[in-house]
Amino acid sequence: MKIATQVKLMPEVGQTAALLATLRTVNDAANWVSGVAFERGVPREYELRRHTYAELKSRGLGAQPAQHVIKKTRDAYTTLRANLRAGNLGKPGSKRRIKAESKPIAFRPEAAQPYDDRCLSWQYDQRTVSIWTIAGRLKDVRFSCSPEALNTLLKYRKGESDLVMRDGVFYLVAVCEVPEAPLNEDPAAFVGVDLGIVNIATTSTGYRAAGRGLNRHRNRQLDLRKKLQAKGTKSAKRLLKKRSRKEARHAADVNHVIAKTIVATAERTGSGISLEDLTGVSSRVRLRKDQRTSLHSWSFHQLGRFIEYKAKRAGVPLVYVDPAYTSRQCSQCGYIDRRNRVDQATFACRSCGTVMHADDNASHNLARKGKTVWTAGRESRVPATP
Repeated sequence: MKIATQVKLMPEVGQTAALLATLRTVNDAANWVSGVAFERGVPREYELRRHTYAELKSRGLGAQPAQHVIKKTRDAYTTLRANLRAGNLGKPGSKRRIKAESKPIAFRPEAAQPYDDRCLSWQYDQRTVSIWTIAGRLKDVRFSCSPEALNTLLKYRKGESDLVMRDGVFYLVAVCEVPEAPLNEDPAAFVGVDLGIVNIATTSTGYRAAGRGLNRHRNRQLDLRKKLQAKGTKSAKRLLKKRSRKEARHAADVNHVIAKTIVATAERTGSGISLEDLTGVSSRVRLRKDQRTSLHSWSFHQLGRFIEYKAKRAGVPLVYVDPAYTSRQCSQCGYIDRRNRVDQATFACRSCGTVMHADDNASHNLARKGKTVWTAGRESRVPATP
C-alpha cells in the first residue's frame, strides 16, 4: 500500500533561493512542453520527448529533471482526459469543458516537481537531504518531521518524492510502500457508517461524530474571510494568506480522528466496515442556496479515503454499498416508505412502529448491506459440476 509522508525542509538563505529558482525554471519548462503537446495533439511520451528533450537540456535542466518535466506534463494531460471521460468537467459543449479543452494545461510557477533517487538522496541519521537544483547539487539541506514519519521513511520509502512549496515553505512528499496487514477473511459482522453533515459519521455500533463543532469552526472562518476581504488592506491580505488552508487542515484532522475511531472499533470486534458509495453526490443532490456551502465544503471523499487506508493497514475488510433507500427503510422490518423519515433526526416506521434516530437506522441498514455484498463477493459464480 502506498502512502505519502511529508517532511518540512529548512534550507539556508542561499539554498532557499536555489530551490525557488529551480521550481520556477522547471515549471516554466513544463508550460513550454505543454504548449508543444497541445499543438501536436498530445502525442505519446516517447514522441513528446523526441520533440522537447534537447530544448529542455539547453535550458539548464539535467537529464533526469528533463525526463520528469516531460512525464509530469504528459501525466497532466492523461488526468485531464480521464476527467473529461468521467464528466467531471461538465457535459460536452459546457463552458467549463470548452475552456479546459481549448488551451494548453498551465503549471503554476511553484507547482510540485518530482524527484527520483538520482536527483535526491536522504541522510536519515543527520536528517538532511542532497537535492538537485539548477544552481548545482545542494548538500546538507536540513529537514524536520515527527519520529513516526522518520521511522516510516527509513523502513518503507520507495520511489519518487515531490518538492512542494506552500506559503513560502518547502516540503518533500515521499512515497512509502507500507505492507498491508493480513486481511480478516471471515468478519464476524459489519460496521455500517452513515455519513452526513449534521452528524459527520454515525456507526451501527453506537459511535456518533457530531458535525456541530466543525460547522461552527467553518462558519467562523467564513465570517472572518468576509470581513478581511471587505477591509482589503495590506495587513488584511497578509492575515488572509496566513490563515489560508486553516479550515482544510482542521477538517482533515477531524476526519483522521473519526477514521481512526471507526477502524479501531472494527479491528477490536473482528468486524468489517460498510461505507456508502457517494460517488458524484455533489452533482446529483439538489439543495437550496444556503445549504450548498455546507455540502460542498465537507469532504465525504477524504473521510472515505482515510478510513480505507487505515482499514488496509489494520487488515479490516471494507466494502462500498449503494446507499439508496437506507434512510427510508426500517432496519427492523425492512418496510420502505418516504414518510418513515419524520424529520432530519427522527425515524418512525409506519409498519412496525419502530422509532429511533434516523442516522442510527441508516447505519444498521448499511451494515446489513455490507454483509450481503461481502458474502456475494466470496461466493463462487461458477455453475456446479453435474
